[in-house]
Amino acid sequence: MGMNTLTAIWKFWRGLWHVFMGMWTIHAHFPKLSPEQREMRVQAWSLQFLALWGIQLRVLGQPVRSGPALMVANHISWLDILVIHAARHCRFVSKSDVREWPLVGMLATGAGTLYIERTSRKDALRMVKDMADAMQNGDVVAIFPEGTTSDGRELLPFHANLIQSAIQAQAPVQPVSLKFIDGETGETNFGPCYIGDDTLIGSMWRTLKAKRITAVLHFGEPQSANGRDRRSWAHALREDIVRLRDH
Repeated sequence: MGMNTLTAIWKFWRGLWHVFMGMWTIHAHFPKLSPEQREMRVQAWSLQFLALWGIQLRVLGQPVRSGPALMVANHISWLDILVIHAARHCRFVSKSDVREWPLVGMLATGAGTLYIERTSRKDALRMVKDMADAMQNGDVVAIFPEGTTSDGRELLPFHANLIQSAIQAQAPVQPVSLKFIDGETGETNFGPCYIGDDTLIGSMWRTLKAKRITAVLHFGEPQSANGRDRRSWAHALREDIVRLRDH
């Protein structure tokens, strides 16, 4: 067994222990913490997880300081949520199945995730209202408008339905680009990708065995609808994210 494999196994077990410690924090401490304190714990936990797995974080631009706001980002990996949380806590919208996943479901719920039944149009309408309500209460909400993961080279078309929540809440939207690169060469690193026939275990193992991965987040300027409907705004946001990613 090579040294690289042993290192990957060691990082895996350290990460798993960190997950259990996160669950304990949610169970034992979150009920006594203010929302702001919870957000700080989630951000710190996410930063620590990336560090344990040897993933560096590079942040360009500035995330919004406070809500109401909606963040929209491209989607590459199961790591994306952790990477964004490490830079700025926000409430993600996720498919309802995640709530029942072992370990992950409790962490996601503790971080304030909003859940949606993706196959139900009626539930999409409910989610738009819930997102708008959350933003009007001062939250920063985040979505992946592609609806699924891509390899990051070409963004998929954006679904516009949930962007209606920002129009409804009269909240700004901040475009966010995400990419994973080799820390030495700067070339795209496809290790964390989770697309097509990829399995979660396979993606995790590639990530653990990679020597240097840097997650690059580029936050664009928050923008208002300025009379645009959700479809035209979604198209413009997609173009903004492409420019941020290639910057």
